[in-house]
Parts: sequence; structure tokens; C-alpha cells
Amino acid sequence: MKILFTFPGQGTQRAGMLQALPQNGDILARVRTVLGDETDSLDTPESLKHTRAVQLCLLIAGVAWAQELENNGVPPDMVCGLSIGAFPAAVVAGALGFEDALRLVALRGDLMEQAYPQGYGLTAITGLQLSQVERQVEGSGTFIANINAEQQIVIAGRDDEMAAVAHKALASGAQKAKQLAVSVPSHCELLREPALKLQQAFADVTLSRPRCTYLSGSTARVLWQPEQIADDLALNMSRTVRWRDAMIAANERDVRLAIEMPPGSVLTGLTRQAFREGDMLCREQSNVALIQRLAERVKAAR
Repeated sequence: MKILFTFPGQGTQRAGMLQALPQNGDILARVRTVLGDETDSLDTPESLKHTRAVQLCLLIAGVAWAQELENNGVPPDMVCGLSIGAFPAAVVAGALGFEDALRLVALRGDLMEQAYPQGYGLTAITGLQLSQVERQVEGSGTFIANINAEQQIVIAGRDDEMAAVAHKALASGAQKAKQLAVSVPSHCELLREPALKLQQAFADVTLSRPRCTYLSGSTARVLWQPEQIADDLALNMSRTVRWRDAMIAANERDVRLAIEMPPGSVLTGLTRQAFREGDMLCREQSNVALIQRLAERVKAAR
């Protein structure tokens, strides 16, 4: 029986999210050595209008909360992140250094925003199967970006083109079609060039073999080789997210407790739809004592 840490992507961020990080070492001091004064305003409402700040906040929060659980005797057997969440997952797995991750994520955010400064984004469609959404997307100029659950598909593209697809999807029986708080068309070929530029930056970074299982949220495959993890991190902005497949793979690999790092609880709900058995919860709504009890139960079943 195994424990999985999951790390959310963009859309879960909120103002002030770095103000209540666990006190397990001054992680913000480490951030300041890389980002300088930018650190103090990363989670302000104004900063969070920008992709760079959003992604940096999710990296910092993910690492801080995961380390808190490890320090309280709950280490992960497996990690998996959705989109930008792959970076804190790689750090927690020991594959990527935290300071290197800060530099790479800052560059990632800049490259994505510079490529599409406005008028693009993501829209989540709930209540239709993938094949149904694919028919709506065909010829629309939009792309399938995330396969989050059996009936939650995210599309990427121009705002007006996504709105047109959303209108058709609702007319075809979708329960909901909502544009997400993401200002770039992630996880499709529109971001191929920025992804290749980020891949070049990885040439100057040394990754290590992870100390726990690293599961890709893009390919739903377990990766152990440092060069494979580097490729996964660099190119995931232009690859379809296959979260449902990844969570099915985790459950098949004996994961019985999935813990989502703050902020939010979106991944917990998606993971619940994919798991056949096991417990899933989000750290934000669960205290350490509860998590420790569940973790002990998992360990006892090994």
C-alpha cells in the first residue's frame, strides 16, 4: 500500500496563499535568494494576474506543504503534479533542486505569457465524454488540453473560439462550461515553441534519480531516468494532461492514500473519480493528525 502526494495546477491560486505556509524552515528565505524582492509580492492580487507569479506561488506552496508532512512522518511513496504541479512534485521526489526549480518556473511563466499575452486561455467542460468534446472541437481552432476525468475535459485556445465551443457543448448536454483562471492556452501545440525554449534551459540544470516514484501527469507513466523527467517538465506545457489515466495508474500501482497539497481541493475530487479503492483528501482541509492516522493505516497494510 502506498501514499501519493498530488500537486495542483493553475486555476487554484488565490491572493495571500504564501502568508500561512507551515513553519518548517524558512522556505521564503530560500526563495528570496533567487527572486529577491519579488518574493514579497508574489501572492498579491496584482501579481497573480501574471502567469509567472501564479506558477511560482504554486511551486513554493507545494514544496512547503509536502515538506511539512514529511517532517511529521508522512513521506510520499509516489508524487504526481498537474501541469506546473509537476515541478514541486519533482522537487519533493528529489529529482530537481528547489532553487533550480524556481529559476525554471520563472522562465516557464515568462515564456508562456510572452507567447500569448492576452485573449487566450482554458475552458473546462463537464458532463460530456471525450469523444463528444472532440466532435465539438473539430474545426473550431481549439484543442483538447486536459482529460481530467471521464466527463471533465478542458479545451485550450482563443477566448472567442472557446466560448463558441462551450455554447455548442451546453446545447449538446454538457452540465457546465467554465473558463478557468488561466490566461494562456496550455497543453496544446500552441505552446510548442515556448516548450522547446524551456527544454534548452534544462541543459544547464542537473537532475537526479528520484528517491520516490515520479508519475507523469501528462503521459501517466512512471519515470525514473533524470533525462526523462527533464523532458516531462520542459514539454508538459505543450502536452495534453492525462490526469484520469495517471490516477488510474497510481491506484493500479497500489496507491491507497492520495493527499493533495494546497491550495484547493480540485485534484482530490478528480482522483476520487479515478480510484477504485483507497482514501483521498486535501491537506488544506485535513489536519496533520488525521493524515498521520490514515498514513499509519496504509503502512500497516503493506
